[in-house]
Amino acid sequence: MTDFQFFVENILQLLITGVSLGAIYGLMCVGLAMIFGIMRVINFAQGDFMMVGMYAAYFVFTALGFQAFFGSGLGPYVAVLAAAPAMYAFGWLIHRLLIRRVTGHQSTGMEGEGHYAQLILTLGIALILQNGAMILVGADLVSIRTPLSSEAWVLEPFGESMPIMLFFNKSRIFAMLVSTAVIIALWLLIQRTFLGKSLRAAADNAEAATYMGIDVDRSHRVAFAIGTAVTAIAGGLLATSYPFSPFVGLEYVIIMYAGVVLGGIGSIIGAFWGGMIIGLVQQFSTLVLPTQLQNATIFVCFLLVVMLRPQGLFGRNVERT
Repeated sequence: MTDFQFFVENILQLLITGVSLGAIYGLMCVGLAMIFGIMRVINFAQGDFMMVGMYAAYFVFTALGFQAFFGSGLGPYVAVLAAAPAMYAFGWLIHRLLIRRVTGHQSTGMEGEGHYAQLILTLGIALILQNGAMILVGADLVSIRTPLSSEAWVLEPFGESMPIMLFFNKSRIFAMLVSTAVIIALWLLIQRTFLGKSLRAAADNAEAATYMGIDVDRSHRVAFAIGTAVTAIAGGLLATSYPFSPFVGLEYVIIMYAGVVLGGIGSIIGAFWGGMIIGLVQQFSTLVLPTQLQNATIFVCFLLVVMLRPQGLFGRNVERT
């Protein structure tokens, strides 16, 4: 194999890995966008909601018999989707008991319109979830084991004229397909249903939405619950390829916020593409940088976008008058 062929093979392989991983990142960013974009809540606990989703999927897969019934190949992905309703209920309960007290009409009169209280509250929730998980399950790394993680489809796109072999990891490809399906379903929900219109109205102008008969508090609760469930699904899909522990959320919450801002605050599709860009940047950065500096390249791109296009790649440019 010539140096040129090796270079082309390496670039294409990084592209495949970046897209498959970026789809999962995009899904977790969309979960945060549902909360950050609609409720304007800076949720420090979003990464820990993802961590809880990972353990929920792990528990469903191992303790509830999904591994025995569906097998080690299909079982993890069924378990991830089966855990989503429980995570939706978890998000609904967290908002009902805690978050609603520092958002919406409840935040009227609070210093900083409730943002200071939101930061402290979500940081407290994050610490409780982290330490609670460590007490319950320990600090050891675990993963949702599937034989697909070590299997791949092999493709020779150029035949004998250029002997290049590309490997498509089966676990990541299935995770990418599930992520894409969830994104499409969520987009249809937001764009084509009355619930979606209510969520968009509550995001654009909560006061006007209230005058139109929309229960803004309920809309916020639904958005928070959906955002929690979607991020939990992304976490479960990620757990089929990477081990995790109770403190995994801190690493990924940074990626979530970077993806949401890159795509444009308030844009669901923008958040997905923001996560996709992060996945690609992470992989291609390994061409010139060590693996430990992957996240540094993310923030370089983040700063460039903030300087050149503050509203994000897909955000609306609001003109000031």
